[in-house]
Amino acid sequence: MCVQYIHNDQEYERAVELVDQIWAAKEGSYDYNCFEVLTELIDAYERKRWPMDFPDPVEAINFYMNQKSLDLKDFGLVLGSIQIADDILNRKTPLSLEMIWKICTKWEIPAEALIKPYSTNSAE
Repeated sequence: MCVQYIHNDQEYERAVELVDQIWAAKEGSYDYNCFEVLTELIDAYERKRWPMDFPDPVEAINFYMNQKSLDLKDFGLVLGSIQIADDILNRKTPLSLEMIWKICTKWEIPAEALIKPYSTNSAE
């Protein structure tokens, strides 16, 4: 089996087929090592070929809260104020660096998802 960089969709499809064939390889075996390398190469090709952009920060926070069944009170506990949490979710107040730090630290939402510029309803 030859493991190589993936340059096009045909090579990508072949790599996916190979991963399917060696999916259950025993850890430490040659096939398992190939499996690990192939999955990394597939991941790199997918990120390059079909890049995914983060949603805006408010959408990311709402998504996280929905996934974890959290509400405004929970978000307020992270930020230290329910009113500020409400203002963020209603786009009245932009996230500050300190707020982003708290969200990243307590909820483990990637900073990249929170630092993207987004529009607020605040007066300009």
